[in-house]
Amino acid sequence: MNDRTNLGDRITGHRRMRRNRKADWTRRLVQENRLTVDDLIWPIFIVPGTNIVQPIDAMPGVNRMSIDKAVEAVKEAADLGIPAIATFPNIDLSLRDETGSNSLAADNLINQATRAFKKAVPNIGVITDVALDPFTSHGHDGILRNGEIVNDETVEMISRAAVGQADAGADIIAPSEMMDGRIGAIRQALDAAGHQNVGIMAYATKFASGFYGPYREAIGTGGLLKGDKKTYYIDPANGTEAIRDAALDVEEGADMLMVKPGLPYLDICWRMKEAFGLPVFAYQVSGEYSQVKAAAANGWIDGEKVMLETLLAFKRAGCDGILSYFAIEVAKILAKGR
Repeated sequence: MNDRTNLGDRITGHRRMRRNRKADWTRRLVQENRLTVDDLIWPIFIVPGTNIVQPIDAMPGVNRMSIDKAVEAVKEAADLGIPAIATFPNIDLSLRDETGSNSLAADNLINQATRAFKKAVPNIGVITDVALDPFTSHGHDGILRNGEIVNDETVEMISRAAVGQADAGADIIAPSEMMDGRIGAIRQALDAAGHQNVGIMAYATKFASGFYGPYREAIGTGGLLKGDKKTYYIDPANGTEAIRDAALDVEEGADMLMVKPGLPYLDICWRMKEAFGLPVFAYQVSGEYSQVKAAAANGWIDGEKVMLETLLAFKRAGCDGILSYFAIEVAKILAKGR
């Protein structure tokens, strides 16, 4: 026995980690986490009109769609096995005001879209966001009074909007505005209106992040926003505060929890899953998506490989699913068994 063999035995003993990596079949056999189509939620952007498909410059491959075109796309998503979509409206500027009052209209764009989706594709879940930013003239997620986003008045507004969205057929309400007490108020409002079976996916930890820019272009609020959202979103430096915030949502009746953005906050995903045991979702936001697309377009990375790797990272961090603009692309890849 030569010195090299002795050295190897002394270092590793009987443990050689590479044995399980030696072949494709062994790697598949011992793989700890897997990404499947069942993990995907597809966010889509809706605009008024018909026969409209508008590319979003900052999000290559993502479009704003009129409802008729969105119905076609949602049918494709359902055929690929994607369980749910999340809808976001870009409404006419003439309908936006200081309080986001159009959010209460029974025939507003988001409710029209929900009815169309549930009629045409009843087997796909529809998740709707009740934040006011698509409806306000100032781009904030709540009602602005004398330079302040007022909490309780905003909660009352979004609770009423949530009932309207449930009336239109939404399966899950996803409050994203980070107001205090919103989950309990929405749960109470939904139950009082006979929507006991409509779930709540709380944006439990939504951070004051720099990754939202392309999304704000997509919903038309980028040029409207006055100031920032630091008085109601969570400071990216604060992990313990994020878990405390999520704990309140759990106490108030949230059925599912979401972390937004995703990849920079994998630690929060893990901590939340360990702390509460509820289904946890990550939102791979527009800035995350655009980074991958831009780097791939420049030949700096293998876009498909990095896309799949980031999604798998969410599963490893304990997430039960991911909201991702990559959903259609990934579902097609998974269907081919790659």
